[in-house]
Amino acid sequence: MSTENLISEAIRSIVDGDEDAATKIANTVIAEGINPIGVINDGFAQGMIKVGDLFAREEYSLPEVLLSADAMQKAIDLLAPHIPGEELEKKLGTVVIGTVLGDIHDIGKRIVATMLEVYGFEVHDLGRDVPIERFIEKTKEVNADIVAASALMTTTMVGQKELEEALQEAGIREKVKLMVGGAAVTQDWADQIGADGYAEEVTEAVEKAREFMSLSLP
Repeated sequence: MSTENLISEAIRSIVDGDEDAATKIANTVIAEGINPIGVINDGFAQGMIKVGDLFAREEYSLPEVLLSADAMQKAIDLLAPHIPGEELEKKLGTVVIGTVLGDIHDIGKRIVATMLEVYGFEVHDLGRDVPIERFIEKTKEVNADIVAASALMTTTMVGQKELEEALQEAGIREKVKLMVGGAAVTQDWADQIGADGYAEEVTEAVEKAREFMSLSLP
């Protein structure tokens, strides 16, 4: 199967939430010695973006989105060890990521965390409904380069602003880059609270993180 066909099938497997199909594609990529990066970026990640769009238009239910997220996670878990060493020569940076307090949405954040790991970042995923103090504590503990906070509801966006303020109060704001994202978040909001970066899509989030570390996507 050509790489183009694999990419098309990868997209379809995620849109269908078909873990078996996603696993089969990942194993084919491995068996044929294909660089996984292209299939991950142009296939699985794009499939998840389509799923996100379908969910936003209320054409997909939450259980369907979860099936797609699980299928993508399974495929990436298989592919990550096979990314060529020259693309992961060293740890690119350390990221602390989580969904802010009061917000239990987790899917988009999980995918961003996984993709950052694929590209060589050390990622500490705090999960969802994370208190500000936990972000600060972990950032100090691992000496993070980037702190990423997700908020999917307008009622929880204020947590991102509180995180910005808490980083300043802790005296570590100048040492880290703050990234924000989530369905409720916009570039205007990121600018308003003083965040360093905002990303609407998974690949954009990875690109922003790499830019902070003075790197570009391969």
